[in-house]
This record gives sequence, C-alpha cells and structure tokens, in this order.
Amino acid sequence: MAHTAMSGNGTTAGDDPLQTAVWRLRSRACWADAAALLQPVTAQAALQRAALLVERCLYTEQGWPEAEDALRTAEALAHSDDERGAAACERGQLAYASTLHGVRDRADEARAALGRAAALIAPGAEGRALLDFRRGLLAENLTHSPQAARAAYRRAHAGATAQSDPLLLSFTWRHLAGLALREGELAEARHGFAESLRIREELGYLVGTAPALASLADAEAEPEASRLREEARRLYRLLGGVPTWLARQLTPPAATA
Repeated sequence: MAHTAMSGNGTTAGDDPLQTAVWRLRSRACWADAAALLQPVTAQAALQRAALLVERCLYTEQGWPEAEDALRTAEALAHSDDERGAAACERGQLAYASTLHGVRDRADEARAALGRAAALIAPGAEGRALLDFRRGLLAENLTHSPQAARAAYRRAHAGATAQSDPLLLSFTWRHLAGLALREGELAEARHGFAESLRIREELGYLVGTAPALASLADAEAEPEASRLREEARRLYRLLGGVPTWLARQLTPPAATA
C-alpha cells in the first residue's frame, strides 16, 4: 500500500512480518528505521518508503531532502495510473507539509499535485479516500475553507469506512471533530475525538495518540481536560517531542491574576 494510512499492513496478527515490523517502527515515530526496511525496487515498495519519509517531515519538521529523494524514486518507478496517482498524492502531501510548517511556500504545488492525483485515482479506488482527506487538509489549513474541508473529510470518512481502513478513520474522525469544535458543537466534537483516540489506542498508533488525547481535552471540561493533557504530555515526552507541532497545544495557559 502506497499511502500514509497503511492500517491494513502490519497492524493485525497474520500480516506479513515485514509490514508488521514497518508498522511497529512507524507507530513509534521511527520513520527512518521503518523506511530502511524497504528496498525501493518496486513501485509499491518505493511508494510506501516515500510515504513514511513524507510523514516524518509532517511530524518532525525534519528529513525534507530524504523525503524528496524517496519521492523522486517512487515517481520514476510508477507506471500505472494508480501508482502515478499515489506518487502525486505523496508529492502534494510533502508540499503541504512544507507550506504548513513554514519551510517553503509550496501551496500551488500541493494543489496541482493533489489535482493530478484526483485525475489518476478513480473514485472508489484504493487511495482515493486518503486523497480526499488530504484535499480536506489543504482546504482547512491553507485555503481556510471549512465547508470545503468538511465535504472532503466526509468523502474520506465514507471511503475509509467502505475500505475498512481504521487508521484513516481515526484521522477523519479527528478532523471532522475539530471543525465541529470550532462551531461550538461540543457533543459532536467529543464523540469524534473519542472515536479517534479509541481507534489509535486499539491499533497501537503511539505517535498519533498524544494528539488525539490533546484534541479530546479541548472538548472536555475540568478535571478531565487536565488529566487528558497530562497523559498527552507524558507520551509526547516519551517520543522525544514528536509531533513537534503538538508543543503549542500542550503548553499550559499562563496564570492570570
């Protein structure tokens, strides 16, 4: 599987031992080690390796040259429409991460790459749900269009449900809940954040558990909110300060007179 949400590979008993090892490393924020297990001699292996290194950029704000190199290899090996579409989807995600973190403004490149992916990946095909989710990220965080983001997240949610992709579902639950929280829909937000956290804990997706805890804390009242944030801080420290962007959300509010 070429995309970031590789929940079907390595997360359940009986999966391929290589994929199980890759998943365990990835879920513990060891993306470089996971990528090192994959030899980029086929399009699928090269795409999965690129996806891991792109994800590392998003979570750590480091490793950009390695991700670019891996992505170029994946693009060179891609031959079918699905493979080319998956490579374009990763290209869009890398450009999005670069823009989001202020490394370099590549918003136009992100939009173009995801548009190219949409032309190559057929509706209902494997990878389309992830593409819809990433188009939602672009709409929410770069275009600042919550309505377009919600529509894209809902398409991604439906696709992830149809394809039994629980990891991607944990992302769509969380981002739909985030939009609900902005609009003051606390019950809806709580439900979505709780579902995201439940899935990530069940999968053992450790690197995504701290963000899920922190998001749920934002929708909870005290003292539960403080308990959730403290647990998120513990995991954040355990993983060496990853994801980097979570630090702002976990910073205790300044004391007021």
